[in-house]
Amino acid sequence: MDEPRVKTKLFEEKQVRKEWDKDAGKWWFSVIDVIGILTEKPTYDAARKYWTVIKTSLRKQGIETTTICSQLKMQAPDGKMRYTDVADIEQLLRIVQSVPSRKAELFKLWLAKVGIERLNETVAPEQSIELAIQNYLRLGHSENGENSP
Repeated sequence: MDEPRVKTKLFEEKQVRKEWDKDAGKWWFSVIDVIGILTEKPTYDAARKYWTVIKTSLRKQGIETTTICSQLKMQAPDGKMRYTDVADIEQLLRIVQSVPSRKAELFKLWLAKVGIERLNETVAPEQSIELAIQNYLRLGHSENGENSP
């Protein structure tokens, strides 16, 4: 992968780390971040432990997590770059289906929106730029770059 663009997206004010893979043309999302959201685990470590339980369960079903996950270095909560399990949108949907959660449907809709945003950026970048400017102004910034009172 060339120069990764690591970004975060918010789902209900919770951070989901993601990284754009220019060569593959897709986003990779942190599985642990998603597990933490779906299971409402209060800490990163609790979400990581729950993901370990899910991986064990998947293996018992004959599903190897290496077929639905990859590993990339992403910034961990301690600020260090660490390898973490990541999945693309298709793989992430498979994982979401294996997690009992009342937030699963909302998360699937959010994930679809993220995909649509990326398609729009690719097909019509000028629309993405215009939307970014509108959001910037809506947040109280002026057109000259200063915060409005």
